[in-house]
Amino acid sequence: MISNNMYNGINILGKSLDASLMRHNVISENIANEDTPGYKRKDVKFEGLLQEALLSNNKLSDIDTNALTPQVVVDKANLSYRLDGNNVNIDTEMTELTKNQIKFNVLVDQVSNNFSRIKTVLSR
Repeated sequence: MISNNMYNGINILGKSLDASLMRHNVISENIANEDTPGYKRKDVKFEGLLQEALLSNNKLSDIDTNALTPQVVVDKANLSYRLDGNNVNIDTEMTELTKNQIKFNVLVDQVSNNFSRIKTVLSR
């Protein structure tokens, strides 16, 4: 029998993939607005929400995946050294894009492995 934990685990991986896709779009927007005066870089808030949910629940099945919604936030903490008030640093954005791509690939592999395990169990 497939446990509720497994389904919730897949749902959490799905939410993580959603956050990663959203982050990719936000980083792309930051890069596109590198030369826009006054533009403030954006980021996606998700990992903190996930960590909080994992720490406050005893079981994976107790986590409310509907509450794990990634949010786009404006990064006002990253001070701008530019006269035009834009705080996008292309090197930072490219690094974040690479990190996000690696994270996305790992998540896809995890989802694929979970479905392979389910397929193996169901075929027996």
